[in-house]
Amino acid sequence: MGSTQDNKPHVVCIPAPAQGHINPMLKLAKILHSKGFFITFINTEFNHQRLLRSRGVEAVRGLPSFRFETISDGLPPAENPDATQDTPSLVKSILENGLGQFKNVLTKVSACYSPVTCIVADFLMGFTLLAAEELGIPEVLFWTSGAGSLICYDQYPNLIQKGLMPLKDLSYLANGYLDTVVDCIPTMPGIRLKDIPPFVRIVNPGDEFMVGFWYKELYRARSATGIIFNTFDALDCDVLGTLSLTLPFCYGIGPLHLLENTIVDKSLESIKSNLWKEDPQCLKWLDGKEPNSVIYVNFGSITVMTHEQLVEFCWGLAKSNHSFLWIIRPDLVIGDSAVLPHEFLAETSDRGMLAGWCSQEQVLSHPSIGGFLTHSGWNSTIESISSGVPMICWPFFADQQPNCWWSCNKWRIAMEIDNNVTSDEVSKLLIELMTGEKGKKMRKNAIDWKNKADEACKFPSGSSIVNLEKLIHLLQTSLK
Repeated sequence: MGSTQDNKPHVVCIPAPAQGHINPMLKLAKILHSKGFFITFINTEFNHQRLLRSRGVEAVRGLPSFRFETISDGLPPAENPDATQDTPSLVKSILENGLGQFKNVLTKVSACYSPVTCIVADFLMGFTLLAAEELGIPEVLFWTSGAGSLICYDQYPNLIQKGLMPLKDLSYLANGYLDTVVDCIPTMPGIRLKDIPPFVRIVNPGDEFMVGFWYKELYRARSATGIIFNTFDALDCDVLGTLSLTLPFCYGIGPLHLLENTIVDKSLESIKSNLWKEDPQCLKWLDGKEPNSVIYVNFGSITVMTHEQLVEFCWGLAKSNHSFLWIIRPDLVIGDSAVLPHEFLAETSDRGMLAGWCSQEQVLSHPSIGGFLTHSGWNSTIESISSGVPMICWPFFADQQPNCWWSCNKWRIAMEIDNNVTSDEVSKLLIELMTGEKGKKMRKNAIDWKNKADEACKFPSGSSIVNLEKLIHLLQTSLK
């Protein structure tokens, strides 16, 4: 056991094995490291190898007081080692295979470095609570998605009991039924069935398993020491208060990237978490554009679309006549490569840039960005809010639907594109976002929320700073 680590609290951080979960967990781990914690960070072997390919060995080399470990996700080798894994299959396999491996890692790092004193686990990795209970140490769960979506998941039994879900057949996806307004979701008056995480519709393979999974995880979460969220009180205080009525004390410690930026020690700067290679030309290209003139387009790490939908987005961007930066993953199009029409490329060559991946935080905070066409993943949403950038939302699955609803109806910083996207609708909304009266109001609202996010992260009395100290206290409750 290294004597230099004997007096440090030792926290094991384990994210769910997906890009949108790894990013915020790594930020939190760095913040805790800056507060004096020894860190063990656990990725799946699949994602560890992706990090090595995208960022090189420096991304996972670590430090004497910040170590990386791996477990297997239990899935057979993937045909495409750089494509996002199927969510239900991955979740099921981790549940079946994860606990024993996790306990082995705890034993290993306790012997090699110092005894593990606490655990921070993704909410989706709730099986780890069993290990914390055996060791008699605190475990805090980290909900990395939008806070409002957790209320929706909690209401799945109500929706099923009321007969509102599951859908009777596939015709209900298109016959207007999903526009039904429901009154059983606390803090979300006026929410429609289409705005609720769609697993409960039970129309896709794996949906029924995911509904049962949420039942179990919400019940299991009650034994956690606490639950944290990548948000801030001014944005989500009513949601966090409602969740705290049935779950351990819930509080926001975000936006995490703002807190991360306050870390003085730069020794961890080389440790990053993007699973795709970033294109450094994106920022150089933006430097040549006027303020608030560029539309940023990125549908995240999991969203997929048909070739027809891709083409509609293409021509919507073209007809808007605005400059754009579009991030297109290799696996964005279902069962095909993301090939764009030659006519579109020719028409927009003087005002559009395409890239495979980028540093999104830097892009969104760039002064040339005037709007964000997004899938409404939570990392994208909170980063857009804290940069004062209004959005157009095209939600795909999971928390993205309620994130879109909050952005459009509560925070009033976004507009929604229908799932059956058309180029005319895309063009109309983009023009409104960039130059219309509603767009101007949304931009003003977004800047107001940016200022509130900044206030939450100000030392010493910002709400997220105060809540971070509460988290540290919780994680140190087992120390003598």
